[in-house]
Amino acid sequence: MAGRLGKSAGVTSITLALVEIDVWMMRSKRVLFLVFGMWVMVVMPLVIKALQLMKKGVVAIIGPQSSVIAHLISHIVNELRVPLLSFGATDPTLSGHQDPYFVRTTQNDRYQMAAIADIVLNFEWKEVVAIFVDNDYGRNGISALGEALAKKRARISYKASITPGASRSDITELLIQVNMMESRVYVVHVSPDSGLDIFAMANKLGMVTSGYVWITTDWLLAVLDSSEVANPKMMDVIQGVIALRQHTPNSDIKKSFTAKWKKIKGIQTSSYNSYALYAYDSVWLLAHALDKFLKSGGSITFSNDSELKHMTNTSEIRFSDLRIFNEGKQLLQTVLTTTFAGLTGNVKFNQHRKLMHQAYDIVNIVGTGLRTIGYWSNHSGLSTTAPESLYARNSDRSAGDHQLLYSVIWPGGMSKRPRGWVFPNNGKTLRVAVPYGYSYKEVVTKDRSLKGVRGYCIDVFEAAVNLLPYPVTPEYFLYGNGQRNPSYNDLVRAVAENRYDAAVGDITIITNRTRVVDFTQPYLESGLVIVVPLNRSKPKSWAFLRPFTLEMWLVSGGFFLFVGFVVWFLEHRSNEEFRGPPMRQIITVLWFSFSTMYFSHREKIVSTLGRFVLILWLFVVLIITSSYTASLTSILTVRQLTSSIEGIDSLISSNDPIGVQEGTFSHSYLIQELNIPESRIVPLKDEVDYLNALHLGPEGGGVAAIVDELPYVELFMRYSKCEFRIVGQEFTKSGWGFAFPRDSPLVVDLSTAILQLSENGDLQRIHDKWLSSTLCSQTSKLEGKSLTLNNFWGLFLVCGIICFISICIYFCRVWCEYRRYSPDEEVAREIGESNSRTCRNKWYLGAISFKEMIDFYDKKEGEIKQQLRRNSQISRDSET
Repeated sequence: MAGRLGKSAGVTSITLALVEIDVWMMRSKRVLFLVFGMWVMVVMPLVIKALQLMKKGVVAIIGPQSSVIAHLISHIVNELRVPLLSFGATDPTLSGHQDPYFVRTTQNDRYQMAAIADIVLNFEWKEVVAIFVDNDYGRNGISALGEALAKKRARISYKASITPGASRSDITELLIQVNMMESRVYVVHVSPDSGLDIFAMANKLGMVTSGYVWITTDWLLAVLDSSEVANPKMMDVIQGVIALRQHTPNSDIKKSFTAKWKKIKGIQTSSYNSYALYAYDSVWLLAHALDKFLKSGGSITFSNDSELKHMTNTSEIRFSDLRIFNEGKQLLQTVLTTTFAGLTGNVKFNQHRKLMHQAYDIVNIVGTGLRTIGYWSNHSGLSTTAPESLYARNSDRSAGDHQLLYSVIWPGGMSKRPRGWVFPNNGKTLRVAVPYGYSYKEVVTKDRSLKGVRGYCIDVFEAAVNLLPYPVTPEYFLYGNGQRNPSYNDLVRAVAENRYDAAVGDITIITNRTRVVDFTQPYLESGLVIVVPLNRSKPKSWAFLRPFTLEMWLVSGGFFLFVGFVVWFLEHRSNEEFRGPPMRQIITVLWFSFSTMYFSHREKIVSTLGRFVLILWLFVVLIITSSYTASLTSILTVRQLTSSIEGIDSLISSNDPIGVQEGTFSHSYLIQELNIPESRIVPLKDEVDYLNALHLGPEGGGVAAIVDELPYVELFMRYSKCEFRIVGQEFTKSGWGFAFPRDSPLVVDLSTAILQLSENGDLQRIHDKWLSSTLCSQTSKLEGKSLTLNNFWGLFLVCGIICFISICIYFCRVWCEYRRYSPDEEVAREIGESNSRTCRNKWYLGAISFKEMIDFYDKKEGEIKQQLRRNSQISRDSET
């Protein structure tokens, strides 16, 4: 028995439909409906009976309820051109392209499997175990499930097939094997007779408890919906199961049918499942189509099939009596274009001969009842809203609640989402590949212990595994011979091909590798850096001049003299220390200028402008002397580069050979990403090769620089006792991680464990145990170079502008005083006012010589002010 309908539910519903349309049947006495029910237990007798009925002039067939039988019957109807309307054949491989006269009046299992894939995605599971009946219905359905899961980046990890009519002992043996698998998410796609036995045996084995997930296709609810009263024993073994049901809207037509059905006398049950509703609508669909076909003038004629005449007749079948329905193609097109409102909703076919709306109820079995936790439709995906209310909207599976389900009560009464995966308890170990190379034994290498390996990476992995909530037993396999470093890309590829379950070691997470495997959270940050040789420069006799360039020395000296002159100019008239014979004033200016370098000038500044200029200049002197001191210290004490390579740009532009660690990604990175010629790349094995290559240099057959990841470089610096140095910055950002096959559940759990190690400090303690070292002091790439005028031109510019402004202000003030001052003022009082005005007019006309201006500036400030006061008093007396 391969069908999924309860006997009474399917047959009586069809009977009611036939009773209601018996008036339609009187239109043509030659119209016969062939309905296949659950009472047929063997396929071949059913086929024989179908062929016998075909001799009576059948124009359409409703049924069968089994996908297996539908495959056989479809060949017959294709030959005889008789439309076959099936309300129970959900096999996705049954299609109108291969079987042109097959019309599926129910939903397609391809959509049901898409619904299950969306449920798996919703709960973030990556693997499922498929339990299915081993026939066309089961195999093809699970094949569709695999395709749907692949689109969601999930997969079927194991397929467990059950032969039709399998015994309980066979089912138990299969479940024991299934229970040893990693995945705890089971999708059951079987027929009702074996499906309930599966759950009965699983319950005895303790597989319907917390941690397990059971999802069934619509066969389970077809059984439960066909029973008026739920069997308590049956309900006990399916607690927490998620089951699908073909969705039918709760319309007035459906309510009316339910009331009418319950009033019928003599029926075995008042319950029915969704397949009964589709059977009912299938009868009405054909009735509507025939009515339309006959009203449009269609006729019903038959003709003999010449190919069947030559076939061997049996005692039960005379193939020569079978006739072809001539108008079968026209009736088929009429059926496909017929639409009406039925119990299952609007019955309408699309251009691919499929029902327009494919939808399912998602039901959680809890206690003695059924709890709908959501819906799925090919229009809107998962949703907590009934599909018919969403059909009018645009399809948007990412908006609103279309991806949501109500809470689920899982097996064991748990409300928390099960992990859906455990490490298998079948004695299987985790096959871990470990790179066995020649260099950097602290990171990972071979060991004589029981584990066979040791190192920083192994300790981190073991500590993370110990934090997992389930036992994992790793078994380590060395990848490489230890004579040279293995190819890490090949190691990752071996994991992707499932030759190993994981790869543990100094494996850098890069883009090309993430395309084929999944990595855990990085447990060590890394990046490529450049290492170049150093030597200790010997101080030279004239090294004290190197902090500044010649241009900087000249400009600095010039500004010392310039500021000294400005201060002398501002202080000469009012400050006695800036007066005297010319030679003395020159010496004072020179002394004052250069004594400010040490802040030891003894001259007091009395003018406001002079003090302002001096304060600014002392600030400039402070900056210059501090920079000089720092630069000279660096030149005399810091190690200097012997290579011209100062960073990634100079590395690319040079033509010198570059050393890389053998087997790592840095080789391909330099060639593919930085476009460095392969001829410049020199593979090196270990620290000794690094040391020798850098000592030899490009001229001696070595390398000018080495490019490697920072953790390796730190170990090399410790080995070389800081004889070399890192230049520039890290020019890649990556990290080390553990590699697993795609979608391995261990990735998430180990990533969480690595984060825990980082938070509790264990990760740092493991790092210090294996990789700790005294860091070599690193200085910037500009150290030891002379400071140029470009470093200070802004400072000198500001100082020069301030000095110029101060001179201009002071000159304007002196100019004003000079205009008011007249050495002939006393004579003017004696000779009269007219002569005095004449003298002033000479001044305005520029008659006074430059020497007189210099003499005026050379006078003391006090004398000038005293003379101006006296002139002012004489002017007032004259006016009086």
